[in-house]
Amino acid sequence: MQINETLSQYSDWFYTTTVAIYVLALLLSLFEQAFGAKGRQAHARSAQKSLVGAGGPVIEDADNPAEPEAPREVGRPERIGRMGASLLVLGALLQLTAIVLRGLAVHRAPWGNMYEYGMAVTFITVVAWLIVIRKFPVRHLTGFLLLPVVILMFINGTLLYTVAAPVVPALQSYWLYIHVSAAIIGSGVFLVPGVASVLYLFRTAYDRNPAKFSGFGPKLPAADVLDRIAYRATIVAFPIFTFGVLCGAVWAEAAWGRFWGWDPKETVAFIAWVVYAAYLHSRATAGWRGMRAAVINIVGFAVTIFNLFFVNLVTAGLHSYAGVN
Repeated sequence: MQINETLSQYSDWFYTTTVAIYVLALLLSLFEQAFGAKGRQAHARSAQKSLVGAGGPVIEDADNPAEPEAPREVGRPERIGRMGASLLVLGALLQLTAIVLRGLAVHRAPWGNMYEYGMAVTFITVVAWLIVIRKFPVRHLTGFLLLPVVILMFINGTLLYTVAAPVVPALQSYWLYIHVSAAIIGSGVFLVPGVASVLYLFRTAYDRNPAKFSGFGPKLPAADVLDRIAYRATIVAFPIFTFGVLCGAVWAEAAWGRFWGWDPKETVAFIAWVVYAAYLHSRATAGWRGMRAAVINIVGFAVTIFNLFFVNLVTAGLHSYAGVN
């Protein structure tokens, strides 16, 4: 079918606008993190806990649901944080529009090359984070999630950009909808626990020694909150990612005559699967909970990022036709 260049151009414009909006949302979120009530309350709780350890008075902990609720957010940083969250929703809608327009322009699933794949993965990450901030009081951490998203979208829109075009015959299959969409959802959600685990390490390092990260650590949520976010997001992503890997093997057998060929992208995806399986196992094992499990999750996060972008830039394999054109 003929490519609709007009819709493709509109998709590119929406994508560029989305990046700009995410950058603005990132800045507003960082302002709330630095000056907002949640950061101040967390800092005060950490300071009071230190005093309690030294024989000082006990205070109420706002992270404990049994305790009285913290005062409502009324300050300017909180209003700015809400603006950032609203911009995040707007950016997600614009990014979804860019994806839909790309699909309409090429008359197929809009994830047939690495540029389109990266656009869809980062969209899933943002949607997953919007769900997280509805469930947990961590809106002020949005900037830390948006930082890798913006970086990945910049790389995706420059180094990995691909003009709208039909896919090669090997990708003209219904498996493009099943296998790739599962990989997109799994990979996109995996970015959330990766960021949460990184922040968990900062928080636990501060808890062990308040002299470390004294300006940053106390403004983070309690370590157990970050740990729950990482675990629950991984629990959601892992079975979807597993399904995607299995579907990829079935598609490979139909397209190439074998279920597995140790192609670079296949291999790194398998390594990521093993790492996340190890994380879930370690998280369920009492002796490996906490920092050790978080480190494993961060390794999985790094492998996922590497597989998402850099494998297509530095290696050649059977998946290369879906990469940089």
